[in-house]
Amino acid sequence: MKIATWNVNSLRARADRVEAWLGRSDVDVLAIQETKCKDDNFPWELFEKSGYEVAHFGVSQWNGVAIASRVGLEDVERTFPDQPVFGKDADPVQEARAIGATCGGVRVWSLYVPNGRALDDPHMPYKIEWLELLRKHAVGVLEADPTAQVALTGDWNIAPREEDVWDNELFLRNGYTHVSPPERAAFAAFEDSGFTDVVRPYTPGPGVYTYWDYKQLSFPKKMGMRIDFVLASPALAQRVSGASIDREERKGKGASDHAPVVVELD
Repeated sequence: MKIATWNVNSLRARADRVEAWLGRSDVDVLAIQETKCKDDNFPWELFEKSGYEVAHFGVSQWNGVAIASRVGLEDVERTFPDQPVFGKDADPVQEARAIGATCGGVRVWSLYVPNGRALDDPHMPYKIEWLELLRKHAVGVLEADPTAQVALTGDWNIAPREEDVWDNELFLRNGYTHVSPPERAAFAAFEDSGFTDVVRPYTPGPGVYTYWDYKQLSFPKKMGMRIDFVLASPALAQRVSGASIDREERKGKGASDHAPVVVELD
């Protein structure tokens, strides 16, 4: 069984690339982020004609998450329990950033973690709260069933280690997001709670990234970040037999700024 995660940065704009990649990669489950679709303009037929069931959560032209599976798609949840809203003092918005489903016995979450925008932006405390409530939910699942197979997949918008960003000192010196102590601590809390980054052992760094900005020729200059992850529960981590980052999919006209990340299970 193969599970992948991919921030496609607009599904409709990259429908042909996604369809071709599904055929080429032969993945069983694809967690998708930044669909930038509402449910009524989501390209359902793209997945159906390729043999996948698909669940989507999108409410505007921003964000949007989906799970496509050819090994079953059960118990779909749009948002995790107690997922925080943004804009509590005005019009609170439940952003389309998380969707979960059981696929072939694995509870898969497609997650698009809030960016944070800036260290002093209201989105930063929202990001930290969002992560902590997700962690509490995931821990609760494992407390109820230590044998649960759970995959927390997606764009985490955090580079948890110094080697996960092309110039860590530059980011810290300029006060950029993705590398701040609170963000890295929030990511580490998942690992401290029993979830394992199951991709890194098969794709060790430094210089191994999943995201490259479109600006300043970042991709050819290797100015990237590792911010897309699959964190697995203990029972699921034991099944992992391989993992890869499809860097080739970042190349060429019309590519997303993220590369697909693939995990293989026994």
